[in-house]
Amino acid sequence: MSDQTARNAAAGGPATVGDPAAGAPAIRVRTLHKSFGDLEVLRGIDLDVAPGEIVSVIGPSGSGKSTMLRCLIHLEAATRGTIEIEGQAIAREHDGRQESISESKIRHRCRRLGMVFQNFNLFPHKTALGNVIEGLIVVARMPRAEAVERGEQMLERVGLADKRDVYPAYLSGGQKQRVAIARMLAMQPDIMLFDEPTSALDPELVGEVLTVIKDLARERMTMVVVTHEMSFARELSDRVVFMDAGQIVEIAPPEKLFTDPDHPRIRTFLEKML
Repeated sequence: MSDQTARNAAAGGPATVGDPAAGAPAIRVRTLHKSFGDLEVLRGIDLDVAPGEIVSVIGPSGSGKSTMLRCLIHLEAATRGTIEIEGQAIAREHDGRQESISESKIRHRCRRLGMVFQNFNLFPHKTALGNVIEGLIVVARMPRAEAVERGEQMLERVGLADKRDVYPAYLSGGQKQRVAIARMLAMQPDIMLFDEPTSALDPELVGEVLTVIKDLARERMTMVVVTHEMSFARELSDRVVFMDAGQIVEIAPPEKLFTDPDHPRIRTFLEKML
């Protein structure tokens, strides 16, 4: 058990707030709501993620898991509520009103985050290396030679040094996802968000992607992972979040949530998944 897990288990604190002993949170969310027209997808999310903590988010399809991640990195604007990344707000509610935060400040603060999507989102006309270095050159404005050096290091880190000059059409799904992870790591984020990173893969390719994510977990990269891989959530998470119908139902260390959850809805879900 990690030190963070031990603290969480000993504290037995409220489900919606992270362990205060861990210090200032890497991510702080309060009363987050997100609506699309009349459809309310998130209905008051409260969550803290401590630096170096691995939090897995599980729950049925349509429960709002991916929408929550997209709000954290501002791919979707919060309808109301507060989101802080390492103490800097990208959304803030005060006295019942949403404060105005400039898009430039939001973009700057969100650069501390990296996100890996379900479907890779690689540029088909660029090689594996070209995909990895694109953000370094265009966003970070890094000199090309330096970007190439870092890109090659990141491809080696995810086990794809030999695929440097290969285009996505000639990569397997697992290889594409590892390129996507290398692309995010190249930007040196403080926090990584994973949105069901194995859901688009054939079963035999899931393991190679999970191996890379597990390596990051062992390095104590701060991570929030939306996943259907219960074994990953159970093995490597400090805490597991269960969401349903746009709300967090329970947050607990994996040894509790998977063996003795407080809510019958979680027991029903796990019976189908395990």
